[in-house]
Amino acid sequence: MTMLQNTLSEKIPNWQESLKNILSEKGKKVISEVTVEQAVKGMRGVKSLICDTSSVSAEKGLIIRDHPILDITHILPEEVLHLLLTGDLPSDDQLADLQNQLKLHQDPPDYIWKVLEAMPADSHPMTMLSVAIQSMRVDSLFVEKFNKGTVKSDYWKWILDDGIKLIGVLPSIAAGIYRMRTDKNNRISNDPDLDWAGNFAHMLGVNESDDFKKLMRLYLMLHSDHEGGNVSAFSSLTVASSLSSPFLAIGAGLNGLAGPLHGLANQECLKFVLEIRDHFNGSPTKEELAEFCWKRLNNGRVIPGYGHAVLRCPDPRFTAFMNFGKKHIHDDDVFRIVESLFDVVPPVLREHGKAKNPWPNVDAASGSLLYYYGLKEFNYYTVLFSLSRVMGIVSQIVINRALRIPITRPKSVSIDWLKNNI
Repeated sequence: MTMLQNTLSEKIPNWQESLKNILSEKGKKVISEVTVEQAVKGMRGVKSLICDTSSVSAEKGLIIRDHPILDITHILPEEVLHLLLTGDLPSDDQLADLQNQLKLHQDPPDYIWKVLEAMPADSHPMTMLSVAIQSMRVDSLFVEKFNKGTVKSDYWKWILDDGIKLIGVLPSIAAGIYRMRTDKNNRISNDPDLDWAGNFAHMLGVNESDDFKKLMRLYLMLHSDHEGGNVSAFSSLTVASSLSSPFLAIGAGLNGLAGPLHGLANQECLKFVLEIRDHFNGSPTKEELAEFCWKRLNNGRVIPGYGHAVLRCPDPRFTAFMNFGKKHIHDDDVFRIVESLFDVVPPVLREHGKAKNPWPNVDAASGSLLYYYGLKEFNYYTVLFSLSRVMGIVSQIVINRALRIPITRPKSVSIDWLKNNI
């Protein structure tokens, strides 16, 4: 048994007892009400899920296990994975043990490459990633144990095993997809001396600098989790609640992440910034930029990267990326425009009056940093998002099985019911 499994084995009985007490004492209490508008408009704001791994505060942004995200930007993705799963940052020994577990699975099975090579030449990288992950169901220990009749109390162990296997192998698969889709053809081998994110940066073959590895570490930890109600997490959790294989459940979530309303925002933000650069043949003055933004708004278009469904403050993940850029990027028109937009856009949106939140979200900055280091293939950016978000999804599925959360099955009503009963 690994150190991570030991840690969870000690914590899970306490979590189960806590949930049992809450259900006993407060099981009939009302935590939310649902309006017709919420039911029709995507259930936004309806409190109907349990998620201990992270929360999003309108005033503070993303909080992972009681740690505001800006307080932990220095930690590795492996450390945030341990934090998501257990609620604790790992000791040096626990971190080393987890990193060793991930490295045991870093080489993809041969059938993965055969499946990907058989796909149409113009397949989208997210399609390829989803297919690769779902094809790994054949290696699911959870499926094997379930079919043999394992007890319910052990479900989480086999989910965790599958999750570690998937997280360990994903950098190689994701980097391999990048090499295939950019016609670089030759895959780059793992470097056993590098950490999880640093190794991924190495296998991409885009930029060998230490700064690019640092960016990947930051990027992959910042996007790791965002509560349980976003499309990717909720889709995965719903499928997993049926006791489907974790590989199929996560594939379902990533198919949602591929949607333009969920995971493609950083591409749209970067396109907007590049449009500004090309329009002005460089970085404009703030006065020119404000005029450009007003023309866009008056033409009925939005300013990409500004506004958020929950946040009412600058996204701290945006702040983390900006801090990285200010430290490592100099004399770059694209990043300079991103900096200027932060000064220009909020006042413009406030005056415009239609934006509930005039502040930037994480997508307003992330694409510009990737672009600077040579990762310029826009349709690949969501793969990076996926590589990170899988850590949060795996953690949530493990915890849900440990707490024996039942199958997800909300009640639906018809439009006629709304007409006749409200």
